[in-house]
Amino acid sequence: MLLSDSFDACFTSPLARSRRTAEIIWADRGEDLIPDSDLREIDLYSFQGLLKHEGKERYGVLYRQWQKNAANFSIDGHYPVRELWDRAQNCWERILAHEGKSVLVVAHNAVNQALVATLLGLGTEYFRVLLQSNCGASVLDFTPQTGGGPPAVCLNRLNQTPNSPVASGSSGGRKTSKRIILVCQGATQNSTEISLGGVGYAPLNMLGIIQAQKTAELLLDQKVNGILCSPQVAAVDTATTICEVQEAADCLGADCVPRYVDMKKLLELEIDDAFRIKQKSFGEIVQSGWLGSMEHRTLEGLWNQSKGAWQALLDELADDTSAERTLVVVGHPGVHLALICQCLDLTMDYMSCFHLDDGSVSVIDFPDGPKGRGVVRCTNYTAHLGRWSIPITRTTETDEEF
Repeated sequence: MLLSDSFDACFTSPLARSRRTAEIIWADRGEDLIPDSDLREIDLYSFQGLLKHEGKERYGVLYRQWQKNAANFSIDGHYPVRELWDRAQNCWERILAHEGKSVLVVAHNAVNQALVATLLGLGTEYFRVLLQSNCGASVLDFTPQTGGGPPAVCLNRLNQTPNSPVASGSSGGRKTSKRIILVCQGATQNSTEISLGGVGYAPLNMLGIIQAQKTAELLLDQKVNGILCSPQVAAVDTATTICEVQEAADCLGADCVPRYVDMKKLLELEIDDAFRIKQKSFGEIVQSGWLGSMEHRTLEGLWNQSKGAWQALLDELADDTSAERTLVVVGHPGVHLALICQCLDLTMDYMSCFHLDDGSVSVIDFPDGPKGRGVVRCTNYTAHLGRWSIPITRTTETDEEF
């Protein structure tokens, strides 16, 4: 997956499984691997080396606390998750001090969660919320600020794995039966080519049609129960493609019986023409500080609208007595940025901390049901787009700005 990507340095955990993974990825690149002890996996002290059933038998209540309230879990006088967050912050100082422009970090599930979370300013309560799978790649972009100070940080993608993100499995070690899949609509005609009606009337261009078809093919691995989409043309066309392929699953050899998919339009998923498709402007608007500007008020309108949209999605997910339910949501990347922030219980300011491309897929699992907390399995997954996928080391900014 990373064969064609370019890296200047590779930091790795000193533990054998991580170092071996790094050696395979790094292959014959010239520079030496850089081991860092702070990248080792979480230390669970007396729990170390035990199988799960042994932990339950020996520690009982303490084991249940580790399962249910890991952020405040204490053992042998230590708080493992808090210590992990401290280690991640220390490690970032060394990684960011390296002169390399594109740096690969190979470590472990828990410490990678901590690396992502600490950089976004998220506390230990986000442990097990931003999923990290074996060989999952997460990309963080750093953009210098014009006035100096710390760079702006953007999670370009989370947990892109070599295998399908919608294949059956568990979320953070726990089985899940409720899932929301956020699909960004395919690419549209450039706004300068639209003479009437604005963004809402922009149809898919040829690339957008291909992206919709590729996404529909990816989702054949998942039985979709319902599709909610923006009423805008590009979203409806993308959703229709997914729906038609789902309902032809038996003919396509993906299922032994036809599938019925309930497709609805949701007004709260609409986006204002004022954004003119340029997702990059969200960060500029949020960071401008000019609260009275028309752009900022428009962004606030989108944010308030997303609250109703997110609740509608949760209601739709809960409105089914079946054991399993998968809901696909199709809309503009800007709407999905707001929905991800709503899922994570973040403020509007965080919208600039995430990035989504046209045709990308993001997956949110609910191991405790729709009333429980969402676990983000991946964001901005594009590997299914084949030759049109977005390279891991491509930045959201130009080389001069990065």
